[in-house]
Amino acid sequence: MLEVAGTEATFKAGINQMFNIFKQQQTNVPDSVWTEFESEFLKTSLDELVEMLLPVYQKHLTRSDLEKVIEFFETPVGKKYAEKNPFITQESMQAGQQWGMKVGQRFQEKLREKGY
Repeated sequence: MLEVAGTEATFKAGINQMFNIFKQQQTNVPDSVWTEFESEFLKTSLDELVEMLLPVYQKHLTRSDLEKVIEFFETPVGKKYAEKNPFITQESMQAGQQWGMKVGQRFQEKLREKGY
C-alpha cells in the first residue's frame, strides 16, 4: 500500500524540505556538505520507515481495508494522487510553517498585552 500510494516519493520530498529549512538556518555550511548529507539521508531505507509505520496501520486498518486502499491507488485518480502527493506534502509543509509562525506571533502579542 505504501508503495502504490507514493509514500517513498513523499518521504523524499519531506527530507528535501527539511534540508531547505536547515540550509536557510545554517548558511555557513558549504553546499558540498549539504549534498553529502542529502545523499545519505535520501538513501535511508524505506524499510525502516515501513517498520515504524506498520504498527500504526495495523492499529487503525484491517488487511481488507488496505486491500481496498491499494485498489484505489491502482485507479487513474489514485495514481494521480500518488504522483502529486509529494508536491502536496511539500507545499502543505510550507503553508504549515507560515501558519505556525503567524500563530506564534499572535501568541506573543497576546502575552505582551497581558504584561508578560
